Amino acid sequence: MRRIGITGGIGSGKSIVARLFAALGVPVYDSDSRAKGIMATDLGLREQLLAAFGAETYTPEGLLNRTHLAQRVFGDAAQVALLNSLVHPRVGADFEAWVATQAAAGQPYILKEAALLYESGAYRQLDRIITVFAPPAVRHARVLHRDAHRSAADVEAIMRQQLSDEEKLARADYVVYNDDSQLVLPQVLALDETFRQG
Repeated sequence: MRRIGITGGIGSGKSIVARLFAALGVPVYDSDSRAKGIMATDLGLREQLLAAFGAETYTPEGLLNRTHLAQRVFGDAAQVALLNSLVHPRVGADFEAWVATQAAAGQPYILKEAALLYESGAYRQLDRIITVFAPPAVRHARVLHRDAHRSAADVEAIMRQQLSDEEKLARADYVVYNDDSQLVLPQVLALDETFRQG
């Protein structure tokens, strides 16, 4: 069973592309949502996050306080690195367990969607990488339209923290262009056929 990664900068449309693969019956591991689940349920990780980022990391009801956590780490490379060092290994282990269930089900290939595929080291668990590409100006406009809580400065700061488009494109095995000038579905169908052929 082939393991295919899918990544792209904020606003590139990687989640939309992943949903198209899912609509074709491809199992998709959403790293972001799985990480949130692990941060909510893994008691050992919860203790480490509380120790590292303070009592406000979780609400009085025991829910992850994403706003507090974002405020604590945003713009501070050392704090981001600390958070990632705590969360990414657990997501990696969760992914391996998930892959085992998919392999047992006889899937020809699976996808792992992750914004920080290279930055987290998760690319090492994968056979091939798809990068979803859209020009920075298009991505910026999409995020501002989609996320009312983000400012233009927020979006620019997030873009600066992610690996550059040039680096992602250079490291990609496949590129899906989601730049509003090409249809995405035919690109996904072609890749699906390639992956199913092995």
